[in-house]
Amino acid sequence: MRLSQSEISHLERGLGARTPLETWIAIGIALDRPLSAAFSRDVVDPLPRDAGHLAAQELLLRLAADVGRAGRFELPTRPARLAQSVDVCLVDRRQSTLILIEVWNRLEDLGSAARSTDRKMAEARDVAAATDPPRRVAGCWVLADNAANREIVRRYPAILRSRFPGSSAGWVRALTSGAPPPIAPGVLWANIRGTRLAAVHLRT
Repeated sequence: MRLSQSEISHLERGLGARTPLETWIAIGIALDRPLSAAFSRDVVDPLPRDAGHLAAQELLLRLAADVGRAGRFELPTRPARLAQSVDVCLVDRRQSTLILIEVWNRLEDLGSAARSTDRKMAEARDVAAATDPPRRVAGCWVLADNAANREIVRRYPAILRSRFPGSSAGWVRALTSGAPPPIAPGVLWANIRGTRLAAVHLRT
């Protein structure tokens, strides 16, 4: 498909509302940028913008209550900076353990995510050390089971194994049945509807 200079100028000025879809597809192919189209959300849609993230948090808090753990939603580890909070914090008094869980709809910057989690874990350890008796701090990531996160797990298994040496299956048991969480951090899946946790299998 060939476009005249005047047609291109017309599109560049944002006047392409009546341009056929085939033209936009051809432009995307030429630019090596696939066209993405979607219907907008219903204006009366009751679901919040972060519904996928909330579904996983809701699941984790519900599972915690089922096994007698106290749960907190968006717990700030640094009160002066409320925006930097732990997605889900669980308190297991029987095992004297604080469990920090970070939920990721999509991992876009592994390094930044890891550093953020390290900071939160360090701050939580300071708090846990001051309790009577002192509490152990354990932590894991829960990834939304979607194509983007699956691709990251496929591409970077060595990084994730290094970062999460704890048993993923062990973490699933800990969060679903109340078993003690593994000593080492782990990573696991939450399905999109927020109804199930599953182990992440990292290829060797």
